[in-house]
Amino acid sequence: MKKQALLNRISQGFILLSAIALLSVSVMAFSNPQSVMDLVRVQLTNTDAFSSIRGVYGGVGLTLFISLLYLMVNDTRKGLAFLSLLWGFYALSRTVTIFSEGALGDFGKQWLITESALCLIAVVLLVTNRRTPVLN
Repeated sequence: MKKQALLNRISQGFILLSAIALLSVSVMAFSNPQSVMDLVRVQLTNTDAFSSIRGVYGGVGLTLFISLLYLMVNDTRKGLAFLSLLWGFYALSRTVTIFSEGALGDFGKQWLITESALCLIAVVLLVTNRRTPVLN
């Protein structure tokens, strides 16, 4: 039983870490959308561009943060499944870019490694959680 409780805490910690990472980009996008785009050296040149970055990275990021907190508290397994998909599809998107547009720069390479690792961690935690009984 202690093993299950520890696994549950590790899983919740991973969900919280992911949520905070997404929140940090969300806050950055709300306060200064250009700062998000500076990471990939793209200049926002009109209010629609600022609005789109604020909405996608800010609004969607905040929605993801709140959803992950909810799942962390109410259904850790679903939270891990969600993060497996989220981090996995981020990594897949970068991989598609390599084949479609060519090699990634340093930023893209670093995030491909990071998102792949986060996906792997989420999958391992999810599989491990499925093998153990649920805490009541």
